[in-house]
Parts: sequence; C-alpha cells; structure tokens
Amino acid sequence: MATHKSDGGDAVPARVTRREFLADSARTAAGASGVGALLAGARTALGSSLKPHERNERMSKPVLGAQLYTLREFCKTPPEIAETLKKVAGIGYTAVQISGIGPVEAKNLARMLEDAGVVAAATHVGWDELRNDSDRLIADHKLWKCKHPAIGGLPGEYYSVEGLKRFLDEVPPVAERLAREGMDFSYHNHNHEFIRYGRETWLAMLYEQASPKQVKAELDTYWVQAGGGDPAAWVKKCAGREPLIHLKDMAMGPDRDQRFAEVGEGNLNWPAVLKEAREGGVEWYLVEQDSTYGRDPFESLAISYRNLKAMGLR
Repeated sequence: MATHKSDGGDAVPARVTRREFLADSARTAAGASGVGALLAGARTALGSSLKPHERNERMSKPVLGAQLYTLREFCKTPPEIAETLKKVAGIGYTAVQISGIGPVEAKNLARMLEDAGVVAAATHVGWDELRNDSDRLIADHKLWKCKHPAIGGLPGEYYSVEGLKRFLDEVPPVAERLAREGMDFSYHNHNHEFIRYGRETWLAMLYEQASPKQVKAELDTYWVQAGGGDPAAWVKKCAGREPLIHLKDMAMGPDRDQRFAEVGEGNLNWPAVLKEAREGGVEWYLVEQDSTYGRDPFESLAISYRNLKAMGLR
C-alpha cells in the first residue's frame, strides 16, 4: 500500500511568543476598528462588481480550505491526522490542502477526509516525486478526489537562469501526464523567486515562459510581499492560471521583524487581493500560517476563518 508523507512549508526561528506580541496595541479599540474597516472593504471588493445572481452563487459556494502544514505538529500519526481533520471541519473549513503530514496510507487518508466531511482541494508534493513516482501520486490523488497537485518549491539548484531553463524542460511530460488524468500542476512561491536576473525576477520569467496550461500559479500572499512584490498585482498578473491561492497575512513584530499573522490581523491589502482573486478565477482559497508564535494554531485558523467569512468567503 502507498504511504504518503508530504513536503512541508517553511521553518521559522523562534522569537518572542505570540501572546507577548498581541499584548501591545493590536488589542486596542483603534486596532479593532481598523480591522473592522478592512473586513468591510474586502467584503465590498469581493462582491461589488457581480450581478445579484452571480454574487449569491459565488458567496454560497464553499471555497475556503486549511493548509495542513499549519497543523503539522498535530498530524504526525494517522490518529492525529483523523482528529485534526475533524477539528478543521469544526472550525468551518470545507477543504484542506494535504501538506506537512506524517506517513499514512492513501486509502486511509481518503476515509479520514470523508469521515471528517472535508475535501482535498490540493496537495504539496516533491518535484522529484512528480517526475519519478507519478503513477503512485496519481493513484493517491484519485483516491482523494484531488485534481490540484502542487509543489511547495524546488531544490536550490533550480534558482538561476540555467536552473529555470532546466525546470521548464522538465515540466511538459509531468504536466501532460497529469492533464491526461484530469489534473493540473501548480507552483507555490516563496520570496527567493523575487531575486532579479537582469531586469526580471525568477518568478516573472517562470510565468512568462511556461505555458499557462502546464504551470498554474499557487501564489502565496505573504511570500510575495516578503519578496518585495505587490500581492494583488501578482494575483492579477496570474489571472486565468491560478486555481489555488495561499492566504497568509503579514504583521510587524516588536523587534521590527516581519511575522506571519492570521488573515485580517496583519497589514496586507485584502480588499485588493480578494478582488483580483475573484476576477482571476481562483477556485480554492487556502489559509496557511507557518508560525503562530505560541498561539494554538487551531485558534489561528479559526480567527482567519472568521475574518474571511466576514469578507464574504466561507
């Protein structure tokens, strides 16, 4: 039987606790009113340009998923995975992205998903796995009824002009095989793809040179911002090729450090991001928080869910 151990996200060095961070002005009334205004603006942006029947259909369709890398410490064994999926469903999420979990038989994971009442919107797998073990991965994804395998990144040797050319040469047979099985292939960015080679960043060259049919975008809003990009502008740039998006906020910590934050609790421009995501055809909005700085990650996912629901998603 196949076993599955997905690639994870990003390790973050420990700093002060989230409790210490939240003890400052973020809990003031002024901060609360600012978040309220932000949520109202995002809610307006998400639905204002839709016709009434389109708006009702859009708002009623479940589109929010939880990226399981957020809960990796609670997904090390099959019993933990099963319990975590039920807790995620209890928050209100209807989908998950399989990533950062411990070994589990694919058929057992399929049963856990069904028992919890959530769907597998997408996965994160390794590039070498996709190239060299595609039969197993495709069979696993069919068990999970998942059509959006993605990679969370590439080995370091790909991040150069020559490395990009190598990647572009390797993509077609993988993408074509997935397409024959009713699946697509997405690339998830971090901030290092925003290094410039001449006048272009690695990420810009990737999406300019790769066919939209063969390489989809799974933009990560936090990492776009961390790389010096504009998340909303990048979502617009990738319109039509972005079935998935990682919703991840950025806040400033007490040491002037950039920090992961619950969606709607940081400084990203969510009205603009969600407007472009809607217009760009995003299918699944996947919430991820690489570190919660001492806060229970289930609580962090719940905060993000409530804020996004206030913005018109669910």
